[in-house]
Amino acid sequence: MDFPMRERGREMTAVGASARWQQGLDSAAAIGGGWGGLPLGVGDKASPEFFWALDELSNSTASRTSSNPSLPAPPPDSSATDIPTDKSPSLSPPAATTPSLSPSVPTLPRPSLSTWTPAATSSGSPATPSNASSARANTTPTPAALNLSSTAAPATCRSRACAAAHSSLSSSDLCAVSRCPLESIEVSECDYFSCPPFYYAYADGSLIAKLYTDSLSIPMSSPSLILKNFTFGCANSALGEPIGVAGFGRGVLSLPAQLTDFSPQLGNQFSYCLVSHSFDANRVRLLSPLILGRYKRKEQLGQAEPDFVYTPMLDNPKYPYFYSVGLEAVSIGKRRIESPPRLKRVDRSGNGGMVVDSGTTFTILPSDFYESVVAEFGHRVGRGHNKAGRIEERTGLSPCYYFDDRVAKVPVVALHFGGNSSVVLPRRNYFYEFWDGGDEGKGKKKVGCVMLMNGGDDSEGGGPVGTLGNYQQQGFEVVYDLEKRRVGFARRKCASLWESLNQG
Repeated sequence: MDFPMRERGREMTAVGASARWQQGLDSAAAIGGGWGGLPLGVGDKASPEFFWALDELSNSTASRTSSNPSLPAPPPDSSATDIPTDKSPSLSPPAATTPSLSPSVPTLPRPSLSTWTPAATSSGSPATPSNASSARANTTPTPAALNLSSTAAPATCRSRACAAAHSSLSSSDLCAVSRCPLESIEVSECDYFSCPPFYYAYADGSLIAKLYTDSLSIPMSSPSLILKNFTFGCANSALGEPIGVAGFGRGVLSLPAQLTDFSPQLGNQFSYCLVSHSFDANRVRLLSPLILGRYKRKEQLGQAEPDFVYTPMLDNPKYPYFYSVGLEAVSIGKRRIESPPRLKRVDRSGNGGMVVDSGTTFTILPSDFYESVVAEFGHRVGRGHNKAGRIEERTGLSPCYYFDDRVAKVPVVALHFGGNSSVVLPRRNYFYEFWDGGDEGKGKKKVGCVMLMNGGDDSEGGGPVGTLGNYQQQGFEVVYDLEKRRVGFARRKCASLWESLNQG
């Protein structure tokens, strides 16, 4: 997941490594993106949570998709949200509103290695997170030269953090790379030798960075949260990346893992609730909350709020930091279409399963299963409506149909996950309606498209075979419960959730 991050009066950008099929350095998985903070109430609330406001969607890159959606605006009376027009089928979830973080941590879900910020250019010392400049780069970022604080120290070659960043090498190998003398390696006396730089590649770009430790201060109402010996990376060079990322994955260097180590009372979980996508510059932006730790939902949201349905996280030996789940079936109306076995589980080679990814716009299914799902949808909707073939070619979405001015009747779509958990999607999460053609409303035709993507043939690629995109996650609070190793979904009015937490 990638999230742009806002600091009062200026915008920062953060990026998470893509939870897609890039092996790279499998050191951590970020739940994508860049969030900043407005932490509330650990000390003066009944529960130890704090949360961030997420806002706006920025563009990212999707993989394994051959067609890019580019759709016009929906009709004024349509409840559907806007679709990107930049020919990118993937979005990174939202930006954050924050006072300041010290260090200012660029941050949020998709896989990524720890938290990192840009190091200085050759004319300066490595960069620290504390004074990161305001910048967003869609190609190669050029960060300003920043200075480490006086308390920052390089991670040593024998540290747990170094071993996590270089997951395929032993501490002895790492110390040898750092030029620790052989006799010192033999007696484990290499504490004065720093961890060597690491290279990290993923779908959105790549970087070379070194690990440092420092104190991270997260201001809260009472008291502030201080994380001592917080590990982060300083990137000496980065390609195709914005200013930084905070990892939200299942690895020991991710932000949730480090928060849990330093503040167990927060609980090893986090959640977010995405408001509807909007690409209309004139539309009022609504805030989406990101919540770190537990909170008492019944007390703060009311008894009427629905409970979560949970599905187990699947372990992937090849991609251990991804949030993988099993998709058992998809229901179109009353017909249940069983998923292929490879979508239900992950095998010993790390192939199979579905990744929950807030950085991919639409849900991606393997080709054969996708064809079965859309064929059933077309069977129920296509009768009496003409196919919009030109729209399908233009957008990569299918099937698409022309409708008259009446509301299109579409079947209910439900996702059935492992653990006997089912998620019924709101109509606007899977069916997009808009006007096509004509000038000033004359001669326009109403079009509706299914918002699923064909992932193509996965027989040779390996790794996960499906992705649960953020468009299908809108209007749900999605919780990542790392302690109980499960992902949960509950219907929410996300903007109202932000208000409830903000007032709580």
